[in-house]
Amino acid sequence: MKLVRYTDKGGPSLGVVKNDGVIELGKHWPAVRDDMIALIKMWPDIASALPMLVANSAPDAALTDVRLLAPVDRPGKILAIGLNYADHIRETGQQTPPHQIWFTKAVTSINAPFDPVQLPAASEQVDYEAELVVIIGQRCKHIAKERAPEVIFGYCAGNDVSVRDWQLRTSQWVLGKSFDTHAPIGPWIVTPDEIVDPHALNIRCLVNGEQRQNSNTRHLIFNVFDQIAHLSNAMTLEPGDAIFTGTPGGVGLAMNPPRWLKAGDKVRVEIDRIGAIEAVMRAEAL
Repeated sequence: MKLVRYTDKGGPSLGVVKNDGVIELGKHWPAVRDDMIALIKMWPDIASALPMLVANSAPDAALTDVRLLAPVDRPGKILAIGLNYADHIRETGQQTPPHQIWFTKAVTSINAPFDPVQLPAASEQVDYEAELVVIIGQRCKHIAKERAPEVIFGYCAGNDVSVRDWQLRTSQWVLGKSFDTHAPIGPWIVTPDEIVDPHALNIRCLVNGEQRQNSNTRHLIFNVFDQIAHLSNAMTLEPGDAIFTGTPGGVGLAMNPPRWLKAGDKVRVEIDRIGAIEAVMRAEAL
């Protein structure tokens, strides 16, 4: 299933996609309203009823008539792994890390899948990073790699927008990864029943129609299940937490000369079986 947050004349809502439309879930489960984390927590109680609802209900709105919002508007945690595709490691001149390298993105960096992304006044070195994003579905700690699929609620496309001079001036990447609007995700959450193998998905990034990144999640060095197992040894993962799983080669930083994003540039991230997000870059209004 494809689960969305969207807004129309009735305000923000949750829905399930059916063909080219969306069925509003709050009409059937008022407790969820527009809160995806509430839906995730209720999922064991309602998941079995959803296929019948979808089969027997007409869409409440066409997708073209609504504005899609970030599927999770305020995750408890946004965790992102660095240097996790071999081609990206080569292009940055790094060594393959012996351990997973993690950083966080501020929750205020979350952005809707088709909303503009800010070019901050503080930097001209803004870059794109197409990534598969995992949404956690269950509270868990010390989860074994073999059981990691059990705690995944679903998958999104994401762009780990990066302000490179801020990122690289210190050993800690958090500030350079946490500017407002720099974590667009969506266009919806695709539940695992539609993703047979998260490690067999083509992933691409296009800037103004020019393909910059083109890879497949089979090339992840630490795969999705490794990542969840590793993180859960350090912290409790909770429903709605978002995990950015790494970006392939082709980033603007590695080009000669570097090709930074400019106002008006259109950045599109596509992942097979999930869909696409797209943003126009806009200068920050002061």
